[in-house]
Amino acid sequence: MVQTRRQSHIAAGDLPASPVQNGSSPSPSPSRTSKSRDWADSHGTGDRSGAWGLTGSLGDLVSVAGTLFIIGVTPAFAIIMTFTYIHLDASLLALWKYVQQQGLGGLWAAWPRPTADAWTHIVAFGLLEAVLQLLLPGKQHKGPVTPKGNQPVYKANGVLAYLVTMGLLALGWRTGLFDPGHVYDILPEIISALNIFSLGFCAFLYLKGKYAPSSSDSGSTGSLIFDFYWGMELYPRIGKYFDLKTWTNCRMGMMSWAVLIVCYAAKQRQATGGIADSMLVSVALMQIYIFKFFLWETGYWGSMDIMHDRAGYYICWGCLVWVPSVYTSPGLFLAAHPVDLGVPLASLIFSAGVAAIYINYDSDRQRQVFRESGGRALVWGAKPHKITAHYTTGDGATKTSLLLTSGWWGLARHFHYLPELLAAFLWTVPATFTHVLPYFYVTFLTLLLTDRAFRDDERCRAKYGKYWAKYSTLVPYKMIPYVW
Repeated sequence: MVQTRRQSHIAAGDLPASPVQNGSSPSPSPSRTSKSRDWADSHGTGDRSGAWGLTGSLGDLVSVAGTLFIIGVTPAFAIIMTFTYIHLDASLLALWKYVQQQGLGGLWAAWPRPTADAWTHIVAFGLLEAVLQLLLPGKQHKGPVTPKGNQPVYKANGVLAYLVTMGLLALGWRTGLFDPGHVYDILPEIISALNIFSLGFCAFLYLKGKYAPSSSDSGSTGSLIFDFYWGMELYPRIGKYFDLKTWTNCRMGMMSWAVLIVCYAAKQRQATGGIADSMLVSVALMQIYIFKFFLWETGYWGSMDIMHDRAGYYICWGCLVWVPSVYTSPGLFLAAHPVDLGVPLASLIFSAGVAAIYINYDSDRQRQVFRESGGRALVWGAKPHKITAHYTTGDGATKTSLLLTSGWWGLARHFHYLPELLAAFLWTVPATFTHVLPYFYVTFLTLLLTDRAFRDDERCRAKYGKYWAKYSTLVPYKMIPYVW
């Protein structure tokens, strides 16, 4: 449910973001001139319009063109990328030769058509995760107060859902009731079907946000294209308890990542009679990262993905299609390209990866504990350094936030992105460097998190004004300490 709250809320200033925004944000009301009210009126986006610094008609034109390009290209990219991994030995050169010889018509002829088998897997998995989200026990968790003064309430059962899902996968594999290697075989058909489902689901989210929003944290940009891409609602729900963004982002996106990489390992075992140490290292690191995500799920509900980015194509299609097709790609490559690293190298990569994941987790945990304790929790054994900031929500209420300026958050304003990038590289590098395509994911993630750092700075500058300027002076580095 989403509750209205009028009291002061404690929050840290820096929050994770999501993929590059190309749409236009709603313009602030002319009667509200302060930065804090701009932040409230624009649902947390600040006073921003156009694209790439362009305003007026040119900015609108570039925004529309860029948005249509993303919506038109990304579904095809996800399918072609999967097709290249499965049928063209993950070779971009082979893809280029295929297009030269067969033309675009040949590519269309090879386009995977959704099958009943693919749909069955998707529906079964989606229903399972929905049931687990609704029925598994969990503590009540209240998310941050929204720009409109609402406060979403969740049931924190992500870890239990992960354990049950992986347990069922292991049981099905062990008993022969489920063949995980078969998922690899029909992956192109699954991604094709997911594209169709996700586009329809985003249309549903648009209509729901327009005619039956779940809370006052909803609205239109004035453009059907932007509303479909960016979304209409911050917290769409079916009834009081089924949170749709938790289902798409956490239970479909992140959970499918965990399931698919096990399926890829199973396929390698079927094909070669064993699982290479490279696959073991890559899958183990990704599973640790995913488990860390569910362990930190309450923190994710306070991230930019949830409290700033609305439910539309931009984030929901990304979690439903982009995550299973791109984020899983290191394991997808290794399924057909086993690499023997040897114990020393495998141990080194695994140890470094675990360290990077731990630092990423500890930085998020440190901020969350600081937030929940009202700024009283020790940071690295010492009293935390902080800034008390004030901002105004859309209902005119003044709120107080504490900005942490010590610990990990004293090194850089978005330091937690650095170990995340390092972890992604370390679970990709077992693929070695014979192919370029496996490194698309870590390249994409680098661009994504760099963009997030800029977006979050912009949002917090609009929200906190002079307090963020002071914070930026005390913590001058954006992501890499002493460098940038």
